[in-house]
Amino acid sequence: MKNQLVVVTGGSGFIASRIIIQLLEQGYSVRTTIRSSKKIELVKKLLTRGGIKDFSNLSFEMADLTSDNNWEKVMNDATYVIHPASPTPTLHFKNEDEMIKPAVNGVLRVLKASRDNGIKRVVLTSAYGAIFAGHKNRNTPYTEKDWSNLNAKNIHPYQKSKTLSERAAWDFIKNQGHGLELSTVNPVGVMGPVLASDYSHSNIQIQQLLEGKIKAVPNINSGYVDVRDVANLHLLAMTSPKANGERFLATTGETLSMLDVANILRETFPKYADKLPTKVMPNILVKTAALIDPKLRMVASLLGVYAETSKEKAVTMLDWHPRSAKEAIIATAQSMIDLGIIK
Repeated sequence: MKNQLVVVTGGSGFIASRIIIQLLEQGYSVRTTIRSSKKIELVKKLLTRGGIKDFSNLSFEMADLTSDNNWEKVMNDATYVIHPASPTPTLHFKNEDEMIKPAVNGVLRVLKASRDNGIKRVVLTSAYGAIFAGHKNRNTPYTEKDWSNLNAKNIHPYQKSKTLSERAAWDFIKNQGHGLELSTVNPVGVMGPVLASDYSHSNIQIQQLLEGKIKAVPNINSGYVDVRDVANLHLLAMTSPKANGERFLATTGETLSMLDVANILRETFPKYADKLPTKVMPNILVKTAALIDPKLRMVASLLGVYAETSKEKAVTMLDWHPRSAKEAIIATAQSMIDLGIIK
C-alpha cells in the first residue's frame, strides 16, 4: 500500500521535514503545505541534507492555518494527513487568545478539510504541554491518560494552546468526525540533528549553551527525544490499526536537568568546556528576571516542576524504540557544529 499520498502540513518545520524524509524513503508520495513559495527551496535543501535525492514523489501546495483557502485542494486524493504545523507562538502576546485561538482554529481547519475529502486518518502533533501542566505534588510518571489542568495557576499560554487544540481535535472527531480517524503524538523536548539554521525552540538551548550565552542554568528538568524517533512514531501512528483513537507520548522515559545537558556537552565536546555552565541559578533570580523579560515567563513557570514520563505505551503498542536522550543531545550539538551554526 505504499505510493499512497500523505499530506504533511508545514513542510519546512523541524519535525515535519523529518517526517517527509521518512515517508519518501518508505515509498509514499508526499504533498506538503507551505505558506509562501519562497519556502520550496528551503524544504528541498532540508530534505537533501537529510539524504533525499529524488523529489519526484514530492509536491507543494500553498495553504495557511489561519485561512480556509486551498485546503480542499491540499487534501485531494490523499489517504493520510500528518499535521505537525502550528502557528508559531509569539512571545510578545497582548493576551493569551493570540496564542490559543490560532492553534485551535488551525487544527479544526485541517480536520474539517480531512473529513470532507475522505481522508482515512489524521496524525496530529500535539505536545507534552497538553499532558503535564498544572499538576501539583506529582510523583508518578506522566502517561497518555494525563491532561494538563488548565484551572491551575500560572499555566503558560503555550501549554494552554496545546491542550485546548488537542481537546478540540478529540471533540471534533467524536461529534463531527463521521468516521475520520485520529491519533496524536505528544513529544517532550525535541532534539536531534538540525538540517538548517531554522529549528525547534528546544534546540536553541544547545546553541546557547555551546556559545557560552548561559552562565548558570535554571532549575528545570525535562524529557528529551530525537526528532528522527518522533518522525518514526508519527508514521507508526499513521498506519497501525491499534493507533486509531490513541495518544502517544514521544519520550525516552529519561529526565535530565539542564545541568545534566551541559555536562553531556562538556564530556563529548571538550573544546567547548570553558563555555558551558557549571552552576544552577537560584529560582528567585529566574522569577525576578521573568517579571522584566517576557521570554523568561515560560522558563519561570517550569522551575522545579516534576517531569518524569513513561514511554511504555508507544513501545508496547507500536513497537517503537527511541534513541537515548544523550544520543539526541549529542546529535543536535554535532549537527550545529558541522553546519557552522555555533559562533
